[in-house]
Amino acid sequence: MAGKLQFSLVSPEREVFNGLVDQVDAAGVEGDFGVLPDHAPFMTALREGRVTVIDGNTRRAFDVQGGFADVNAEGLTILAEHAVEVAAA
Repeated sequence: MAGKLQFSLVSPEREVFNGLVDQVDAAGVEGDFGVLPDHAPFMTALREGRVTVIDGNTRRAFDVQGGFADVNAEGLTILAEHAVEVAAA
């Protein structure tokens, strides 16, 4: 992988996560999807599920209840109705 993906996870209360990562996996209404650096632009609604953030050997997980994901040239932004980090399994 040549670069990193700029990722921001925002809930109405606060910015839950913001940083450069290798990959983000999320639960879209039309199916699960993964985003890597330089991904093609798209926007989708999210269903209730898990967002997994991968950076090297580190994984962080967030439970998300609805919202939208927007991938563009600047990176990935998830605007969630509710998001909370969950303990690593």
